[in-house]
Amino acid sequence: MTTSNLRRRLHHGDVGGRRNEHMNFSTGDDINEPLLGRDDSDDDDNRSKNSDYGDKEQQHWAFLFSNLIAQWAQWLANILTGSSSMLGKLLPFSSQGSIYLSPLQEERLSFLRERLQVPFDGSRLDHQDALRQLWRLSYPNTSIPALKSESWKEMGWQGNDPSTDFRGGGFISLENLIYFAQHYPDSFQTLLHKKEGKRADWEYPFAVAGVNISFMLIQILDLKSGLLPASKPGIRFLDLLGRDENAFDDLYCVAFRLMDAQWLVKKASYMEFNEVLKATRIQLERELVLEDVNSVKDLPSYTMLPYL
Repeated sequence: MTTSNLRRRLHHGDVGGRRNEHMNFSTGDDINEPLLGRDDSDDDDNRSKNSDYGDKEQQHWAFLFSNLIAQWAQWLANILTGSSSMLGKLLPFSSQGSIYLSPLQEERLSFLRERLQVPFDGSRLDHQDALRQLWRLSYPNTSIPALKSESWKEMGWQGNDPSTDFRGGGFISLENLIYFAQHYPDSFQTLLHKKEGKRADWEYPFAVAGVNISFMLIQILDLKSGLLPASKPGIRFLDLLGRDENAFDDLYCVAFRLMDAQWLVKKASYMEFNEVLKATRIQLERELVLEDVNSVKDLPSYTMLPYL
């Protein structure tokens, strides 16, 4: 069976689910660490809660479909990246030689890195407007709250002031959330409202998880160093960026959807967020170096986006 045929068999559906519970999460200043911290002192309580999900209830059919998608994507990536003879053909450049960028690639990479350098600044009117835009896209039938309001916790910010949660991702993480809501609104709303699958009592906070995913992508793609990427996923991304100026933003949407699928498969609660994010990173790195990936839409996990 060819890779393209396998991809066409990956589909996804909606299910109903629980709304997320709002908890307080610790946020560190070091952007080398995910924003969702782990408090070991609460392990016993949360493992007890998670044990409730180990019963023998039959899962909703669409949750099982999500499980199948995540496992098939990983199986496909394992098969294709397991062959050392194939790896030599995966990348458009020689890993042993110099990487040459076209003028278009250089322009787009430079612009993307400029975006990465912009911190979120709550005093800037355009940044305030972007936050309001995100609220309108998230809750179109609800009035926009003040920029400091308990209502922001509903979206998954850790406090009543979203500006304090951008330290790890900068303004681009807000742009990524807006892009997700604009271009894949069904998937965005499904994840925002946790509509799919059987959910934990203590869910990951949607907005802060989005900031973490932005930072994870920056790491995977070697975008912060100022040098050309050295990793195979980073080198492949340069090719995708040359073909599509929105490659980073589309890849963000795929990563968010993949993270949520991994979350459901693992029946995770918020203290397992770092573990789920790590699994998401590994899977995304595998998919990025598949031989026939010429755009973000060629990634196996992309099939989870359009069908929601």
